[in-house]
Amino acid sequence: MGTLYEDDVIAWSELQAALLRAGRWELLDRDNIAGEIEDVGHREKKELRSRFVVLLAHLLKWQFHSSHRGLSWVHTIRTQRAAIEDALDDCPSLQTLLNDPQWLEKTYRRAARDAEAQTQLTVFPAELPWPVEQVLSFDFCP
Repeated sequence: MGTLYEDDVIAWSELQAALLRAGRWELLDRDNIAGEIEDVGHREKKELRSRFVVLLAHLLKWQFHSSHRGLSWVHTIRTQRAAIEDALDDCPSLQTLLNDPQWLEKTYRRAARDAEAQTQLTVFPAELPWPVEQVLSFDFCP
């Protein structure tokens, strides 16, 4: 049997919240609390990347695999844009990722690989073909 953190993270988090509210600083599990706080940021960044990959893959398919366009692609594009907009509203610091060339390059490579796997096409550009503002615009479809 491990620690409460290892055995039941829900019970652990409830205990830590109660200790914080009671001002019982000496009893807090500071290392795991710090790790959980860091994980919140990592999850938000991972979620943004995941949604951006799906959005870019669908935009690529829309442009380069036009014979297979359908309402489900339109729905996916709109859903991802709305979710990304919500994420940026909730966590404005995520915007820095959309301005980071390395993050965009890695994200686009994943999207292009996904689009290739889904379409069996190898025609996708090596670099992101649209500016981020355009990608996120609800009016844009290539």
